[in-house]
Amino acid sequence: MTRVFGGLLIAAALLTIGVSAQEPSARSVQESVVAPLDLNTASAAQLETLPGVGERTAQRIIEYREKNGAFTKVEHLMNVRGVGEKSFLKLKPMITVVAPTSERAAKR
Repeated sequence: MTRVFGGLLIAAALLTIGVSAQEPSARSVQESVVAPLDLNTASAAQLETLPGVGERTAQRIIEYREKNGAFTKVEHLMNVRGVGEKSFLKLKPMITVVAPTSERAAKR
């Protein structure tokens, strides 16, 4: 009886201050949201964190970037051998393309 009563007191106290065991805190939600990975600056290790991107594909992305210059659209990722439309569609929400600083300045 004491154990149940003590648990009820703790639950009542948590509800009084607005804490719920089922709801994640704002901080944990923010920490779980990850910014999209920039294809123009990502390292091989960062690229490998993407689903379906292994060591070889990450290296091909970097080689494509070095040979052809910065990506200008995320869709250009499909020009990399090993990245087809199906893979791209899975990756699209997780990637971005930010123009290098010198290109942004030149467009002004």
